[in-house]
Amino acid sequence: MRQSRRNEASIRAFLKINFERNGFTVIEAGTGEDALRLTELERPQVAILDVMLPGIDGFEVCRRIRSSHPEIGIIMLTAKGQDMDKIEGLERGADDYVVKPFNPTEFILRTKALIRRLEEGKNIKEDDHLLKSQVFTLDKYSQTLKKNDEYVELTPKEFAIMKIFLENEGKAFSRDELLNLVWGYDFIGDPKIVDVNMRRLRAKVEDNASDPKYIETVWGTGYRWRKV
Repeated sequence: MRQSRRNEASIRAFLKINFERNGFTVIEAGTGEDALRLTELERPQVAILDVMLPGIDGFEVCRRIRSSHPEIGIIMLTAKGQDMDKIEGLERGADDYVVKPFNPTEFILRTKALIRRLEEGKNIKEDDHLLKSQVFTLDKYSQTLKKNDEYVELTPKEFAIMKIFLENEGKAFSRDELLNLVWGYDFIGDPKIVDVNMRRLRAKVEDNASDPKYIETVWGTGYRWRKV
């Protein structure tokens, strides 16, 4: 055990030197308990966890960090040939793993790549899957539409039309454009199906279908979603 502790300390020292040479600020933890405590205090971008951490092992530390701080990247250090360690680490929430013995340059490059992915993820807004217009909210993930927080039951074609409208507020679409976008370029049915669906859609989303204020008719062209 004493030899193992010395090996762990030397690996940490080796990593610290190499990462600091590449502009990183490094915080060391000798045990799983220390790793969790320092994570709470310092909130690092990336946690590098050895599977064989003294005290609470790396798998449990990984699980707890992922549960409390999903924004922190986690890289697991595993022993050569221990495929089950890799699998368990990924299942506990690790983003990547590095096998010992490792190439320090590759390790640093993989860490930088993980940080880039984390930064890109921060730039994606949590509500990017939502389209909002006036009293309507369309959820592209769940494929639902709400009007004043009440769900509006739509067929798949009606939902596709609403998605096109809310992504292009104020843009006039011809009947042929809507036919191609919603039913496909190889549709061989009656093109009047567009008007039929518009009537049904208006009956569902308008306050008064006979006097529409959201889905406007563009005479000689087709339809558009009114932009406020």
